Amino acid sequence: MSRNLIIGTALTLVFIALAAVSFVWTPADIETLDIPNKLQAPNATNLLGTDHFGRDILSMIMMGARTSIAVALVAVGIGMALGIPLGLIAAARHGSLLDELIMRGNDLVFAFPSLVIAILITAVFGASAINAIIAIGIFNIPVFARLTRGAALPLWERDFILAARVCGKSATRISIEHILPNITNLMIVQGTIQFSLGILAEAALSYIGLGAQPPTASWGRMLADAQTLVSIAPHTALIPGFAILLMVLGLNLMGDGLRDWLDPRIRVART
Repeated sequence: MSRNLIIGTALTLVFIALAAVSFVWTPADIETLDIPNKLQAPNATNLLGTDHFGRDILSMIMMGARTSIAVALVAVGIGMALGIPLGLIAAARHGSLLDELIMRGNDLVFAFPSLVIAILITAVFGASAINAIIAIGIFNIPVFARLTRGAALPLWERDFILAARVCGKSATRISIEHILPNITNLMIVQGTIQFSLGILAEAALSYIGLGAQPPTASWGRMLADAQTLVSIAPHTALIPGFAILLMVLGLNLMGDGLRDWLDPRIRVART
């Protein structure tokens, strides 16, 4: 097991643990304002200090981890649930009109970054974490569709697939029973990468006011609130910034480690 996988998994599990614990306990209630104790530096009572409303930053980080992980996880789930089947269909119907329609549809979605999609959705339905999930999820669909199609196409020329076709198996059954199991490792690795990008996207959307809305805690919202306080209370910006950095770093290291661990060609080369 590689060092990247160990370090990345450890960092990711720390934030998952913080998010899980926040369901049952936080050091303080983030909805309770304590103005007399605002902008406190880290101390024995508030281990990471307080923000401009006197709220405990450690509690905000824990609750923000829950928001970021939930948004990114559901968004990636949407991308995989819709993108992988589309990619399998496109590969199975390679060269057909259906394949062309799926790929051109992907190009159309790629033409609009997730931030632009979020602005469009927000303009119609209003800013919320749900709309952020939809925006990020829509952007993930073509990512998994293209990756799935690209990984599946070479497999359709392999002998074991030709044998399955000779046995009378349908394209759908071949895709499910033979193609999908052979590209699962690639999907897992890409899922971790998209998960990290989802964390960044959620923070960016919340930073500009298009993501989770108060009183829901969000790392991006914490950064937005602290941008004018850096000179007098730098911890209010540094702590959520480092939380985003470490979470994304952990997921990327884990994805890199999983790629090396799950790819038999890399394991053979190292031995």
